[in-house]
Amino acid sequence: MLKVAYHPIYKHPLPEGHRFPMLKYELLPRQLLYEGTCEPENFFQPGIPEDRHILEVHTREYYEQLKTLSLDSRAVRRIGFPLSEALVKREVIIAQGTITGCDHALTTGVAMNIAGGTHHAYTGKGEAFCLLNDQAIGARYLQKSGKAAKILIVDLDVHQGNGTAEIFQDDPSVFTFSIHGKNNYPFKKEQSDLDIALDDKTGDTEYLNILRDTLPGLIEDQHPDFIFYLSGVDIIASDKLGKLGLSLQGCRERDAFVFQTCYRKGIPLQCSMGGGYSPDLRTIIEAHANTYRLAQEIYF
Repeated sequence: MLKVAYHPIYKHPLPEGHRFPMLKYELLPRQLLYEGTCEPENFFQPGIPEDRHILEVHTREYYEQLKTLSLDSRAVRRIGFPLSEALVKREVIIAQGTITGCDHALTTGVAMNIAGGTHHAYTGKGEAFCLLNDQAIGARYLQKSGKAAKILIVDLDVHQGNGTAEIFQDDPSVFTFSIHGKNNYPFKKEQSDLDIALDDKTGDTEYLNILRDTLPGLIEDQHPDFIFYLSGVDIIASDKLGKLGLSLQGCRERDAFVFQTCYRKGIPLQCSMGGGYSPDLRTIIEAHANTYRLAQEIYF
């Protein structure tokens, strides 16, 4: 059975007019239930993780500043959300959703998190709507618990996973792979183990050819025990914060290829949603829902 991390806290109240589409975290599980892609028993509600899991990735100083709401105003502006106790609780629960999802994926082959993909969170700072790096925390959890040794992070959000790249920059046990828009945020990129930067308006055919030419060989070279997939849907042409040119169908084919490749190779996969900022919320929900439909279709 597909297991999906979801908690009502994922939908966090923001000031009116804020550009982050927080409503998607409420609408996506509703849509999956309405159409029958998921049943109530597919969802699990994460709790609060042990601090030690977070401190395997983030500095104690930064994490304490989050918990005590003592980050300076510049650091809070960099994150882009008003800092509050509820926001920090949300972020740690998202991280636990990914941790628990890792265990489910080891059993069933795949697990999902309705939120997460917070790849702009560095070891000691947050930025761009990301406070704690959920997939980095999940990777360290697997390694420290002896459940995986070599990990591959496949980041297909339109924005480079700069925080993830920084966290694992000197660690050969975690291979970071990012396909992203060349001219998108972050404008000062970090160095992943493999970065593929695409020109503006890159469309379905070129994007999918690059992915198909790269991912299988990368898996053969790296021999990962576990794969994390960041399935941002901000690669779609209509996205307000992206500059690529994929269609909804192209985004769907991307997800299908990642899932099929991991399924055929028998490598467990944890998937976090990442970004999506199209002006029509229905487009965002449809693109994210496709990811769940495919996970069900391919694995179950």
